[in-house]
Amino acid sequence: MSTLYESTLRSLPLLGRGKVRDNYAVGNDQLLIVTTDRLSAFDVIMGEPIPSKGRVLNQMANFWFD
Repeated sequence: MSTLYESTLRSLPLLGRGKVRDNYAVGNDQLLIVTTDRLSAFDVIMGEPIPSKGRVLNQMANFWFD
C-alpha cells in the first residue's frame, strides 16, 4: 500500500507544511489543504507514515463539518 509523506504540486505555490498537512494557494482567497499520511507525536514528525491516514482524516472532517 502506498503512502503520501509529502505532496508536490508544482502548479500551485506552497504556503507551508505543517505536521500533517501541506497548504497551497489557489487564487487570492482560497487554500488547498492536502492531508498526508505523516505521523507526529509531541511536535516531532516520525519517519514512517501510516497508510491511508490522510484519507481517514479527510473523511472524519467531512463527517463533522458537513
